[in-house]
Order: sequence, then C-alpha cells, then structure tokens
Amino acid sequence: MQELIAHWDSINRQLARYGVKFGIYKNGSFQERLFPFDPLPRIITAEEFATLDKGLVQRVTALNLFLRDLYGDKKIIREGVVPEDFAFAGSGYLPVCDGFTPPKGIYSHISGIDLVQGKNGGWFILEDNLRIPSGASYPLIARELCRRCSPATFRSNDIADNRQYGSLLRGVMDNVNTGGINVIFTPGRYNAAYFEHSYLAEQTGAVLAESGDLFVENNKVYYRGQQGPELVGAIYRRISDEYLDPTTFLPESLIGIPGVMGAYRAGNVALLNAPGNGAADDKGIYYFVPKMIRYYLGEEPILHNAPTYLPFYEKDRSYVLANLEKLVVKDVAEAGGYGVVFGRDLTKENLVDLADLIQHEPRRFIAQEVIDFKDLPIMENSEEVPRKADLRAFVLTGAKTTVWPSGLTRFSRDADSFVVNSSQGGRFKDTWVLSH
Repeated sequence: MQELIAHWDSINRQLARYGVKFGIYKNGSFQERLFPFDPLPRIITAEEFATLDKGLVQRVTALNLFLRDLYGDKKIIREGVVPEDFAFAGSGYLPVCDGFTPPKGIYSHISGIDLVQGKNGGWFILEDNLRIPSGASYPLIARELCRRCSPATFRSNDIADNRQYGSLLRGVMDNVNTGGINVIFTPGRYNAAYFEHSYLAEQTGAVLAESGDLFVENNKVYYRGQQGPELVGAIYRRISDEYLDPTTFLPESLIGIPGVMGAYRAGNVALLNAPGNGAADDKGIYYFVPKMIRYYLGEEPILHNAPTYLPFYEKDRSYVLANLEKLVVKDVAEAGGYGVVFGRDLTKENLVDLADLIQHEPRRFIAQEVIDFKDLPIMENSEEVPRKADLRAFVLTGAKTTVWPSGLTRFSRDADSFVVNSSQGGRFKDTWVLSH
C-alpha cells in the first residue's frame, strides 16, 4: 500500500495525460475537470462480495422483468402492486416503447447500482441507474496504472482481476446483436463522459461513432466506414432518450440518429440500454423494487433499500411533513447529486417552503432516513482522513447476469458532506474485491 501512496501524484499525472476527466455544464458553459484519484483502495472481502453478487443479480433481474411487464402485459399494474397513476406519471416512461420487446427481452444491459455501507457493515441500495450509467472506465484505467506503478502490490494481495470488463461488455453487445458491427454511440467530445466512451470502444473493439457517422436506410442502421456503409447490429448508446432520434423525440436534437427508433422497433438493431428504462430507475419507483422482487421472483430481497417514504401515499406524506428536519428529500427527476436536500441543513423558512412543495407535488419527491454510512480512509496531503463514500456496482446482463468484481468508489471531498458525485466535487478510488 505504501508503494501506491508513494506513486499517488504520478498516477494522477498519468490519468490527466490520458484525459481521464469528466465534464459538467455550469453557468451555460461546458467545463472539463480532472477526476482526482485516491491511492487507498476500498477493500471488499470475498464473503461480502458473494452477498453483493447475489443481491445485485436478484435486483437487476427483477428490474428487467418489471420493464418487460410495464411495456408489455402490465400485470404488475393490473394487480395493484405498483399504482397505475404512479408508474405512468414519471418522465422516464415512454409510450412509444409500449408493446415492443427488445432483442432477447433485455432492457437494462448495463446497470449501475449505487450502494452505501452502514457503520454496522450492512449494505443499502441508494439508487438504480438503468439509463446510461457511467463510471466503469475510471477504476479500470486506475487499476491499470496502479499495476504498472506497483506490480508487487497486486502479486502479494489476493485481488480479483478487473480487466475483464471490456470482454464482459463485448459479450453483452454480441448477445443481442441483430447482425452487423457493434457501435458505441457518443454525442461527441463535449459530453461529460467522452473519455469513457472512447476508452470502452477501445476495450471492446467496438466502433466509436457520432451522429454523422451513422444513418438509417430501409429501417436498418449503417456506419459510414472507410470501405463503404457497414451494417450495425448493436448500439451501446451514451445519449439520453430525448436526444436519441429527432424523428421520434426532440426534433431539434442534432446529436441523434434520425430513424433509429424505427430500425429498433423493426428488430433490426439492438439499443443498449433500451429506451424507456427511466420508467424503472425513477427515484419514486425505487420504493417499489422490493415489492417487484417478491412479485416476480417469489424471494425476499437480499439487499435492502434505505428506509424510504413516498409522499404519494397520504400516510407517508404525513410522516414526512412531521419529520422533515431529520430526513433527506430527493426530487425524483434529478440526478448527479442535484435535487438532494437534507432537512437538517434548512432554515425554518426553507423547511416551510419544502413542505409546501411536497404537499402540492407529492409524486415529485421521495424522503429517506439519513444513513450514517461508513467512512473510508483517504489521503489528504500526507495524512489519512475519513470521508463518506458510496459504491457504484456494475451489473451486466447478456446471456446471463454478471456483477463485475470491481466498481467505482466515490467519496466526498468535504468532511461534513454526504454527497459524493463527481459533478458535486467528489473524487474516486479503486475497489478491491478479495478473491479469497
């Protein structure tokens, strides 16, 4: 470990040289920032990971079944497990996807599940990211640089190898490919995760393409190759639903592929992740995931949600309004750490305003108990200090559902903050899953 600490600055310089950055839009302009790396890894024992593995596979399996049902038979709605007026009211539900099942029936091919570990050692799911979850490239390249700087560290510790992510992702794409090349579709270099798009294209052997590189003809997607048009069979798209196809969604989108939804619905191309997945990773729908696991799988959840209240229900709304100062309130439509409000940080006037919003727009919010999650040691200057940290686990669904034995551990820059997102100033470290 000391050798990694000794090479800390060197690793961060190399990450900067490779362009390991994230981008944010602030005050109307795009800004690129380095994503600082901490040399002290999060360590997860083999026994802990075995539990996480089972729980994450269970959860993602249920979420995929829910999406297939929601856009198909809607049995879970008819039987009242998830209220109809709640399920279809979220912005992530896309009527255009109704009645269509993607190749192999898979909706969430790459799931990013955010967890925290309580101080008692138990793990809690904070959020399900099923649209275009990012972040796998950061621990992947960081591990590669750490291995170069200190090969002895990885020879002398029983750490699960994480270098198979590219082959796992390629296998997921190949599994649903309808015939043709694999493409990673990026909005371009001004996207917040452009580094990741290009890096994963390299890791998977897929073509990295922007809007102008792809076109649709006779309900089939083609890539403008050097030797002429090449048929595309699978697109790992790193662009939000609303910008994906200007003939179906926002007509002003200049970064989408006109006609791609027609090709998709005709069964001529696979889209990873499926459009419309936002219907299942809405923070309000999160409340119902344990019910989905029981409903579809007949099992008790292995991993638990944080204690959550849904103001949509009158009983929960009354509790939230009476205990607002000790809860964390989340706007279900926000992401990236935005729209998260800790009641304890608000003035009396702000609490009154928030209560009024919840009263008038109950579908818009969830409220959760504040989990005092585990501090991890990080290096600050030359000392170890504790910081709050979460874990984004990556679950890949192809011929089978697999949990990558690694993950993105993000931590807060500030000692008193629970917000770890990169867009909010968070940093990251490697995640070591022990193999024995």
